[in-house]
Amino acid sequence: MISKFLDYGYDDIKCDVKLPLPIVEEYDGIRVVRDDLLDGGTKRRAFMMYVASLPDVKEFVYASPRQGYAQLSLAYACHDLGRKCTVTVPKGEKTWLTIEAEKLGCNIIQVPMGYLSNIQHKARVYCEETDAHLIPFGGDHPIIIEAMTRTALSLDIQPKEVWTVMSSGVLSRGLQNAWPDAKVYGVQIGHNTTEDEMGRAETFRSKYTFQQECKKDERPPFPSSLTYDSKAWTFIKEKATEGALFWNVGK
Repeated sequence: MISKFLDYGYDDIKCDVKLPLPIVEEYDGIRVVRDDLLDGGTKRRAFMMYVASLPDVKEFVYASPRQGYAQLSLAYACHDLGRKCTVTVPKGEKTWLTIEAEKLGCNIIQVPMGYLSNIQHKARVYCEETDAHLIPFGGDHPIIIEAMTRTALSLDIQPKEVWTVMSSGVLSRGLQNAWPDAKVYGVQIGHNTTEDEMGRAETFRSKYTFQQECKKDERPPFPSSLTYDSKAWTFIKEKATEGALFWNVGK
């Protein structure tokens, strides 16, 4: 398959760190990509390639909601490649994601009045003052989407139906590129995903806000983010066909 994103030089990126391929297991007739088994989850794979694509950048910055998984993914990617990492988050009690990112050496900046617009503004100002590099919200960049596509193609499977949780839609669009003939569904959490971000996915809206944890009786039978991936399982049980694939981003 020829990717439309190869103009961005993906094949020229030099990255010496190799992560294990995702493991696929079956639960209740649904194939599940178990990226909860990888510390930092799926976006660790993609952020690592993005960081590697910019060898002259010493520090990467991201604006993250308190429960956002990307903060930990970026911390692992920067740790893997020996770069500095800074994340702006809303001020308040730190989640386990933030605590683990700090353990990896990530610089955490807590922002009062932590609306998304405020933490993004703080991240931009920090980059202007330090010459650090700001990663787009949700990791919405062609290299990151291409990394998702390559990861999916490495599995050597051809699902007819694919499910993800969706916010920025980056993972879903990467999987859409990998499996152009598959029906793709997304369960929207938090951010109101635009039509461009959805790609060709059909979407459903979770009853939960981004901050709320999924109720115990609605969680999947494998480790899954309680504020993110878990919220798709009730939709999958109700609507997915046997043999469908669900991409579980993190634990």
